[in-house]
Amino acid sequence: MTCPICSKPTHPDYRPFCSRRCADVDLGKWLHEAYRVPVTPADDEDGAPDPDEGDGA
Repeated sequence: MTCPICSKPTHPDYRPFCSRRCADVDLGKWLHEAYRVPVTPADDEDGAPDPDEGDGA
């Protein structure tokens, strides 16, 4: 298995990374939202307004 950040062999203490540095780089990417989970918007089948959105009044 190789490190997903730098492609070096992994180290058992930091698996799946090779070092603490690469683990911290990965954490930084998550914290700065470089990684995102794709979301598909749900289709509104009946066309009714969302009750949680309100009318702003």
